[in-house]
Amino acid sequence: MKKPLLAALLLSLTSAAYAGSAFTDAKDSITYRQAAFQMIRHNMADISDMLKGDVSYDAARASKRATALATLTTLPWEAFSVPGAEQGGGDAKAAIWKNLQDFNSRGEKLAADAKALQLAADSGDQAALRKAFGTFARNCKACHDDYKN
Repeated sequence: MKKPLLAALLLSLTSAAYAGSAFTDAKDSITYRQAAFQMIRHNMADISDMLKGDVSYDAARASKRATALATLTTLPWEAFSVPGAEQGGGDAKAAIWKNLQDFNSRGEKLAADAKALQLAADSGDQAALRKAFGTFARNCKACHDDYKN
């Protein structure tokens, strides 16, 4: 009777330790953040194409993309804090890890901008969407200017 209890206790303690990180190692965290940014780029580009008139504007699709961005923009930031994540992969500048607090605060702002974008898209008001998208895109570019090669 004691062995199953001990095994359950050890499993719960081990699971708790692994729950603190979604990554198995630094390489995994780099793959994760790159995938998150790729999905952000895809959804952002679709909204941009609609607002520029390169494709027909579809309010439902814009709302779907903005909703995705509201989630996706919360994802990549923790992957930069994994030990060894600064050792390579992608276009991330070393300045990120020298200014991690600033970098993370910009990530929080991007997520807040994405939430505002989602609200604008959900309203169906294309002018509001355009304004919110401009704010979102400027924040994205400013971070790229400082932290992306």
